[in-house]
Amino acid sequence: MAAGMKSRLSDYASCAGCAAKIAPQTITMVLNQLPTARDPNLIVGLETHDDAGVYRLSDELALVQTVDFFPPVINDPYIYGQIAAANALSDVYAMGGVPKTALNLVCYPDNELSLEWLGQILAGGAERCLASGTAIVGGHTIRDAEIKFGLAVTGVVHPNRVVTNASARPGDRLVLTKPLGTGVVTTAHKKDACPPELFRAACDSMSALNAGASAAMLAEEAHAATDITGFGLAGHGREMADGSGVTLRIELEALPVLPGVEELARPPYLTRASKTNREYVQETLEIRGSPNSARLELFFDAQTSGGLLISIAPHRAERLVERARKSGAAAASIVGEVLPRQRVALIVE
Repeated sequence: MAAGMKSRLSDYASCAGCAAKIAPQTITMVLNQLPTARDPNLIVGLETHDDAGVYRLSDELALVQTVDFFPPVINDPYIYGQIAAANALSDVYAMGGVPKTALNLVCYPDNELSLEWLGQILAGGAERCLASGTAIVGGHTIRDAEIKFGLAVTGVVHPNRVVTNASARPGDRLVLTKPLGTGVVTTAHKKDACPPELFRAACDSMSALNAGASAAMLAEEAHAATDITGFGLAGHGREMADGSGVTLRIELEALPVLPGVEELARPPYLTRASKTNREYVQETLEIRGSPNSARLELFFDAQTSGGLLISIAPHRAERLVERARKSGAAAASIVGEVLPRQRVALIVE
C-alpha cells in the first residue's frame, strides 16, 4: 500500500454503517416540507416513514421500491458488501414483498485506492443478491473520499398483502427477529476493542437475509412490520406507534441481544446515532422502574441490517416465533405488546 494511504476499510468512513444516517428528527423536518403525492396508485408513500414505497401496477401486482447505502461497517470488504446488500433487501422483506432487481450504488476513491477492495465489495453484494433471487441489472459509481456501497432494490407484492408500519393493533404482540447491538459492536471493532467471537456473531447477524422472517410473518398474517436499522428499536418503534396510532410496550429483558454485547454498551462504544435516537423519542417515551442501563442503551443503539419488528395477533405470536426460527431467525422473540394510544408512543420497562 502506498505511503500515506489509509490501511483499513473503516478508515474511509467517518461513521459506520446505518449509524451514518441523518438523525430522524432532522430528516423529518425536511420531508415535511415536500409536496404530498396524490397518485391514487401510490399505496405507501412518505406519510408514515415506512421502509419502502409501494406502487400499484394492477389489481394483482404492485412494485416495492427502496434504496439504502452506507460507509464501511467493518474492515472485510466482501462481508461489508454482503451486509450492505442484506440491509437494502430488508426493506422489501419488511413490506411483505419479494425483491426482484437491484442496482449497485458505489462511492469509491479510485484515485487513491486500487480496485481490489471495490471488486470484493461488489462480489459480497452480488452473493447476497444471488441468495435472495435478486438480479443485479446495473448501477452507478461516484468518486468520493469516503467509501459507500448499497443497492436500489425493486420488489413485487400483491396490493392486498402489503405489510406496513402503520397497521399495528391494540392487543397485538411484538416480535423481534434479530439480536440488538450491532452499532456497539462495530464501534468497538473500529477501536480494536471487540472480542472476536462477538464480532463474528454480529457479522453473521448483519449479513443474514430477512427473507425467512418475512415469509413467516406473511404465513401468520402479521398486522404490521418494520425493519430495525439506523434509528434503532427506539426510533423505528416510535414510527410504528405513531403511524398506527398506538403505544408500544417493550420489555427490556425480553430483547434478544448479541452474546456479550452488554459489556460494551457504554462510552466510548456508543454511536452518535444512539444519542440522536434517544433525543428523537425522549418526549414520547416513558421508562418504568430501574432498567438495566446496558439494555436501555441497546434499545437506542443504531442497528445495521437489523431484524424485523412485527406486530401480530396474540394467538399467532408463538407460531410466528417458531416459524421464524425454523427459517433462520434463531433470535426471534416476543418482546412486548401493543396498547391503545397512551400519552406516550413508547413504554419501556
